[in-house]
Amino acid sequence: MEVINIQGTDDTPNVILDKDNGKFEISGRSLPEDVNQFYQPILDWIDAYAEGGPNEETRFNFKLEYFNTASSKIILDILLKFEEIVESGKNVRIIWHYHEEEEDMLEAGEEYADIVEIPFEYEVYTD
Repeated sequence: MEVINIQGTDDTPNVILDKDNGKFEISGRSLPEDVNQFYQPILDWIDAYAEGGPNEETRFNFKLEYFNTASSKIILDILLKFEEIVESGKNVRIIWHYHEEEEDMLEAGEEYADIVEIPFEYEVYTD
């Protein structure tokens, strides 16, 4: 399966989607000018991953410093896609990283965890 490896900018996150190596990560800042254009290939990739036989266990890392409202909706879309993978019998675990001084980011993760039926783990990091 094709690997997605997008280098982030000041406005877009780093994205790594690598099924063979079990690397799934979105990190950095997410406030792209056109959120749908930026995230559509990522959503398409996740659909193909789900349809093509996902790994027995998927550990998806979110390590976002900031995201805007439009991105927050897309993050929920991503999580809902992984919830479908969970419903198909595969293990998915969301690793939600947040900076020790960014309680808002922890709360955002907790809010997502309340919406979807996917196990979340929270990992705090420092500078």
